[in-house]
Amino acid sequence: MFLALLELRAARGRFLLMGSVVVLVAALVGIVSGFTTGLGDDTISALRRLPAAQLVFSSDARSDQFARSLLDERTAAAWRRDADTDMTPLGVSIARGTTNRGTEVDLAAFGVEPASFLSPSVNRGDGLANAGPDSVVISTELSDEGVRVGDTLVIDRLGIRLRVIGLTERSSYGHVPAAYVPLKTWQRIRFSTPGAPASSSAAVPDQFSALALRTPAGASTAALDQRHSTTTLTKEKAYEAAPGYTGERVTMTSIQVFLYLIAPLVVGAFFAVWTVQRRPELALLRALGASRRRLLAHTVLQAGLVVVLGTAAGAVLAGAVGLLVGEKVPFSLPAATLLTTMCTVAAVGLAGTALTLRRVTRADPLTMLGANR
Repeated sequence: MFLALLELRAARGRFLLMGSVVVLVAALVGIVSGFTTGLGDDTISALRRLPAAQLVFSSDARSDQFARSLLDERTAAAWRRDADTDMTPLGVSIARGTTNRGTEVDLAAFGVEPASFLSPSVNRGDGLANAGPDSVVISTELSDEGVRVGDTLVIDRLGIRLRVIGLTERSSYGHVPAAYVPLKTWQRIRFSTPGAPASSSAAVPDQFSALALRTPAGASTAALDQRHSTTTLTKEKAYEAAPGYTGERVTMTSIQVFLYLIAPLVVGAFFAVWTVQRRPELALLRALGASRRRLLAHTVLQAGLVVVLGTAAGAVLAGAVGLLVGEKVPFSLPAATLLTTMCTVAAVGLAGTALTLRRVTRADPLTMLGANR
C-alpha cells in the first residue's frame, strides 16, 4: 500500500490528469441522469400521481392513447357492471388560456369527476368536490408562471371561463403544467368548436379519454377488454402514451449507456500505458520476491483510489449543476439516483483496469529485467 501511494505522489501529474477525466465522465453521467429523471417527471408526473392501478382505452387507439382514445358512458356502464373494482372516467387534453391579468399559459386539462378518487388534493384554496362546474385546480407550475388562486382563466379560441379555486402539488403532462377541471367542463374544452360562442347550446359528446381502475395488483382484464372492445394498460405502461416520453427515455438512456462504455475504455487505456511505463519497477519488485498477488493488489489500489475519488468529485459536480440550474430546466437528481449512478460509474471504471491486470500478473521477472538480451 505504501508503494502504491508513493507512486501516486511521484506521478501525481499523470494521476491528476486521469482523475480529472474520471471526474468529468462521472459528472456527465450524473448530469445526464438528472436530465433523464427531470424530463420524465416533467412528462408523466401528473399520470404518476393518479391513484389508479390501470387505465382503460378504446381498442382502436394503439398509440398516443390519451389523444386518440374516446370512450362513452355506455362503455363505462358496461365496465361498472362487469368489473369488480372502483372506476371513474378521466379526460386528458392540452389547452391554452389567458388569465384576467393577462398571463398566458399552456395547461394540460385533466377532466375528473369532482367526487371521485381522482379528484386532486389541494395545498391552498378549495378542491373540486363542492365547487361549481366552472372551477379549476392548478398545479404549482402554473402558479410559478403567474396564475393565482382567485384568477379567472379563459381558454383561448373557446371563450370558456374557469375560476381558479385551488392549488395542488407540482405535476405536469407532456412538459405542460396540469390543471384539474370537472369532467363536464373538460368535455366542453375537448369538443367545443373554436370560435363558437361560449354559451352555444350545441350538444357536447358525453365521452372521455379513459377509465381509471382501482384493480388489485396483477388482476387480469383480458376478458373484459375482449367483451367491450377496449385495451387496458397498467398505469406504468400508460406512461408511454404521454407525448414524447418514449423518445426522450430512449435518447437519454442511450447517452448514458455510451458513457458507461466509454468510462472503462478510458480508464483501461490509461492504466495499460501506465503499466508499460512501470515495467522496470515491476521487474525489480518481482526480482526482490514480490508475489503476483501483491503486484495485483498494488495496481488495483491505485486504480481504486483514482476511480473512486474521481467519481466522488464528479458526483459533487453533478449535484452542484443541479443546484445551479434549479427549476429553470427539467432536472431532478435524487440522492438515491445519484448514488446508484455513481456506483455504476465506479464499477465500470474499475472493470476497465482488468485490461491491465493480465500484463501485471503474468510478468516474468527475468524477461522484464532484460535477461533475454
